[in-house]
Amino acid sequence: MRKRLDGLLGRVTMYRLVLLVLAGLVLYSVVLDVLGWLDFGVPAMLASLAVTTGVGWGVTVVLARLFRTRAHTDSSLVTGLLIYFLFWPTLVPVELASLALAAGLAAASKFLLAVRGRHLFNPAAIAAVLVGLTGLNVATWWPATGPMFPAVLLGVLLVLYRTGKFRVAAVFLAVSTVIILVQLGTFGTPAGTALREALISRPGLFLAGFMLTEPLTLPPRRWQQLGLAAVVAVLFAVPFSVGPLFSSPELALVLGNLVSFVCGQRRGLVLSFTGQRELTPTSREFHFSTARPLRFRAGQYVELSLPGGNGAGRVDARGSRRIFSLTSDPHDGGHLSIGLRLAEPASSFKRSLLQLQPGDTVRATAVAGDFVLPDKEHPVLLLAGGVGITPFISQLRDLAAQRAAADVVLIYAVSTPQELGYRGELQELQTRIPELRILVLASEDPGLGTYLGTGYPTANQLRDRVPDLVARTCYVSGSPAFVADAKAALRAAGQRRVRTDTFLGY
Repeated sequence: MRKRLDGLLGRVTMYRLVLLVLAGLVLYSVVLDVLGWLDFGVPAMLASLAVTTGVGWGVTVVLARLFRTRAHTDSSLVTGLLIYFLFWPTLVPVELASLALAAGLAAASKFLLAVRGRHLFNPAAIAAVLVGLTGLNVATWWPATGPMFPAVLLGVLLVLYRTGKFRVAAVFLAVSTVIILVQLGTFGTPAGTALREALISRPGLFLAGFMLTEPLTLPPRRWQQLGLAAVVAVLFAVPFSVGPLFSSPELALVLGNLVSFVCGQRRGLVLSFTGQRELTPTSREFHFSTARPLRFRAGQYVELSLPGGNGAGRVDARGSRRIFSLTSDPHDGGHLSIGLRLAEPASSFKRSLLQLQPGDTVRATAVAGDFVLPDKEHPVLLLAGGVGITPFISQLRDLAAQRAAADVVLIYAVSTPQELGYRGELQELQTRIPELRILVLASEDPGLGTYLGTGYPTANQLRDRVPDLVARTCYVSGSPAFVADAKAALRAAGQRRVRTDTFLGY
């Protein structure tokens, strides 16, 4: 079941998934209104939806041309849908005008309230705060109702599963719920009623799933993200005022965005393409340079933005942004590289990537991720499936550059010897990292390291080949099928400390 879900979700980008989920919530809300569970009126709902998405998209297109960049349609529509869910649907002209203002401000914030390519605030949240200050309208977060709860919960679970931000949302909901329960308990509210109030009648679930975990306003490291979730939860649950501003979900998130901005890299990236090379018949490594050296940790990823163009045609359903593990050595100055598999049929993104010419530029967000090694003295086991070798190449290059006496076992599973990427680098790394052992699974012996046979690593192989398995921290990287099987084998072999990096496909 999990493999099927990963395969299904891997067909669309995160942005497209959020768009589809929010569109599903719109349809669900219309059905509820027809059945009498909501009382907005379908005409008011459709008019409000047309205003928020239409104005948001239109402002995005205009500003993208003014700023000489490409408009991200999925992102603009997601923001428009969020504005739709934050304010009451209406047919009143003045209120519709306030929705248009909110949608326009949200779209404009991506260009005007950005620092070197990085969003300063969640667009929908800052727009709601600004519109509230005008007195024209106030955000009501109307999906926080009993009838909407089942669909919101399902949508949030799908998005959190795809983004891997369950812990961030869980911390936010746990902290805010405890605070709300204590507050209501002091007034004698029954525990069941208080819990319903915290989880259903307040918009914490919607905020956590669709806005708090928005990638462009999150700090880069997991511990920072969890800390941010706790801070926003306190601001969300505890009444406060700051001058003319009074506590609200949108203000809590905006203040949290400021904290996040301080924690993260405060500039976007412009990468200059320098070339590519073949790793295997089905994978390549792409090389870029940066104007200034970029700080990152081996094992982290970068999100590239490369809308359709360069002869690639229109952007397909998988969107124009992708996340890739960095393969470069963090000590390698202003040079970055990524490795990826070239599956057929190729997406518009990959077609654009393949047609890059030296000197072409690509925009990227700051690097992030927690798939990083512990202290170099701690023994580790790395399990890679196919192109899942990429974060490990960066980590091994980093260890070699530091001349670290690291105790590393790498198990590399590929379908055939021809699909074994970075063969030359791995042979060199074995000489530079004396304690590095490489074990290979393939259809036949590739002549690198110790040959284990074919297929995925089994619990018996792990116990036999890595006797001190339980003393190691284990990392697994590859396709959903490989990660699931390798993680199960590790647990069957007695290992519980497993970090994973799943490549959903592009």
